[in-house]
Amino acid sequence: MDCRPTGPLPKSFLQPCLLLLIKEEPGYGYDLVTRLSELGLDDDSAAVYRTLRSLEQRGEVYSYWHTSSTGPARRMYGLTPAGDEALSASVTAVSETHQAIERYLCRHALAQARPCLPRAEEPPPRNAKLLRDLARRSHP
Repeated sequence: MDCRPTGPLPKSFLQPCLLLLIKEEPGYGYDLVTRLSELGLDDDSAAVYRTLRSLEQRGEVYSYWHTSSTGPARRMYGLTPAGDEALSASVTAVSETHQAIERYLCRHALAQARPCLPRAEEPPPRNAKLLRDLARRSHP
């Protein structure tokens, strides 16, 4: 079963997701893009790299070059104490959003359970008789 969202996610949801993945295990850009798909997110690489740069500028992640004998050097990302605090704050915000969505879904389910009632006929205007008389007089 595919659990990928079909609609837009909350604004800036990519940031807390990246912070979580980096807290679990530091990684390089492409690795993080791949691991995002495990959360059901399909973000393009450009968005991930832009977000990583933004997180680094805010001091929430740090980066360093990791060299390997089997491949090119890669920029690795790790979590800073400020990033850990930002992650905790995002958990609170996401939890509040989750509760609001749950309330919405419950109300939607209740609304769906109610039968649609036909619209009641509107009562005639207060001066309906007067309007009919005026209409008759103007059109003999």
